[in-house]
Amino acid sequence: MDNPLVQPDPGLFIWTILTFLVLVALLSKFAWRPLLEALDSRQQAIRKALDDARQAEQELERLQQESAQIVRQARLDADGIITRTRDDAERLRAEMKQKARVEADAVVKNAERQISLKTARALQQIRTEAVDLSVMIASKIIQRNLSKEDNERLIDEALKQVQNRSH
Repeated sequence: MDNPLVQPDPGLFIWTILTFLVLVALLSKFAWRPLLEALDSRQQAIRKALDDARQAEQELERLQQESAQIVRQARLDADGIITRTRDDAERLRAEMKQKARVEADAVVKNAERQISLKTARALQQIRTEAVDLSVMIASKIIQRNLSKEDNERLIDEALKQVQNRSH
């Protein structure tokens, strides 16, 4: 039972250790160092990504606060504009009412003046016609010194003439 695989061979043992050390040296130089550098760079990239994510989150929070402030300010501005618009509309309505009152007063005064003038003219015309009628009646009475019945008849005729003139 001499199995060569089970028996220790010092030459093979030395070559195996030597090969192992050479392999470890080669792996450390060509594999582990680049692998560790890759892991290190990956770790730095992850840290940077986390920092960027935190910064983005802070920036997003700041932007949300800023957006909320802008919305609040916009609402305040809109409320102010609405209030000013209502005030302006109320002021315009009051001015229009005042202007309408002034114009209505002017129209009424003008109408009253026109009525007054027409009334004065009508009264003047009535006075003139009354004077004319009186003069006519007086002249007819004077021309004919007639009886009382004749005078009444002349007055009736004069009144009929005046009525015919006005129609």
